[in-house]
Amino acid sequence: MVEDATRLARAIEAALRARVERCTHVTTLAAARHVLQQDAPDAVILDVSLPDGDSTELLAPLCALEPLPHVIAISGSATAEQAFQLAQGGVRAFLPKPLDLARLEAVWLETLARPPDLVTALRASAGRVPLHGFESLVRDTLVDEALAKSAGSVRGAAKLLHISRQLLQHILGGRK
Repeated sequence: MVEDATRLARAIEAALRARVERCTHVTTLAAARHVLQQDAPDAVILDVSLPDGDSTELLAPLCALEPLPHVIAISGSATAEQAFQLAQGGVRAFLPKPLDLARLEAVWLETLARPPDLVTALRASAGRVPLHGFESLVRDTLVDEALAKSAGSVRGAAKLLHISRQLLQHILGGRK
């Protein structure tokens, strides 16, 4: 959790305690960057405005992580431009401050349960990316993400992808 208001961070942590195995709380962009280098989170609650800058700067490093974390942004002062950057940067949900902790818990569960909306990106790619190239990109991305989520286990990745282990081995063999 990246939140500079310590009391709010404690309240969020208490509200999600039953839903979260472990919570690391930082108050600055610098501390968040350090934590991201040490340990990739499954999910992030990200305050937009921090003492040392705008947390949209964390979106690229978050998107580079494998597996990709779920990100929920919170703010009492986000601009329209920041909201657009957050959406473009992979933020799955946005909640305004002051936070309703019951709503945060509901959004947390919903965000972790649903896959990202790909329709907008797919529609924007029509006519710009050859279909076979796009299919390869999607397949490779899904395989890489499943392998990351299963700690490199082919069996675990195949289960996540709902395909046989043999088919996944065939796909991986075709990459070489």
